[in-house]
Amino acid sequence: MRAFKRVVALAALTTPLVIGCAGLASAQEGLDAAWGKGAFVANQNGAGVAAAESSVSPDGVPHADFWIRADDNGVSGSFTGAGATWNNG
Repeated sequence: MRAFKRVVALAALTTPLVIGCAGLASAQEGLDAAWGKGAFVANQNGAGVAAAESSVSPDGVPHADFWIRADDNGVSGSFTGAGATWNNG
């Protein structure tokens, strides 16, 4: 019974991945997907903003995230960007 539960759990975890990869492999020219999230705060301790975004399109797959904070000690922040592009010609 324990082995059966493990097989069911493994199938439940891998099925979305397999379906997603199959969808990307068979993607048409009109492929376009995007995700983004942001947050900000401003209070007596300082202010800050953060965001992350990723997308998939016929031109490539970019990703970027950043944060910026200002308080009594100054301003600090960080940025990360990555991606891949391909020639559709």
